[in-house]
Amino acid sequence: MKIHQVYFAVALTLALALTAAVADTRLNSNQIANSLVGVDAKLSLTAAQLRQDAIDNVKNYPGTTAIGHLLVYPQMDKLAQFTVEINFDFGSAAIRPESYRDVGAIADALHNPILLGYGILVIGHTDTVGSRAYNIGLSQRRADAIREALIDPFGVNAAVLEAVGMGEEQLRDPQHGTAAVNRRVQLVNVGKRFCFGRSGEQFQCP
Repeated sequence: MKIHQVYFAVALTLALALTAAVADTRLNSNQIANSLVGVDAKLSLTAAQLRQDAIDNVKNYPGTTAIGHLLVYPQMDKLAQFTVEINFDFGSAAIRPESYRDVGAIADALHNPILLGYGILVIGHTDTVGSRAYNIGLSQRRADAIREALIDPFGVNAAVLEAVGMGEEQLRDPQHGTAAVNRRVQLVNVGKRFCFGRSGEQFQCP
């Protein structure tokens, strides 16, 4: 085999390996759906209470970061959930084009029959760039943007989705406040919201 053919074969092999690696990192809707089921429990806290907790945490423990006073919800930790990094324009709630594929995968998961009727919290988190009060507002706008995208164009039932912005009040890596892992979206299954009758009619679960 000629040298240039060997180089081509090696290059092709590396390209295919890289393509496979990229494919493996893409969100899988079945993986998301399976992560959001299996825990038959409800969250007693409402989305409004969570939003207020974040605001109160900034007021009660002022400072440049929330380290030492991060919000913790043991009951939420027991619920089925999935965390994903969605890219936004800097300081904006505009979802970057490369992340719409991930939003679509989330929508596909929420359309899965195993999640039919379950309520989902869409919780936005930021890093420590910017003030804590600003980050709460930014994360709320971003969570709202994802909720709206899931509804239109992806057709998820608006009634099962609630958006909450927690800012930097729940850092995943408190020792590295600006780390990318802190910029994330958390999907939490908060329990059955809607039940269905024999003819398929939808009603609020008791």
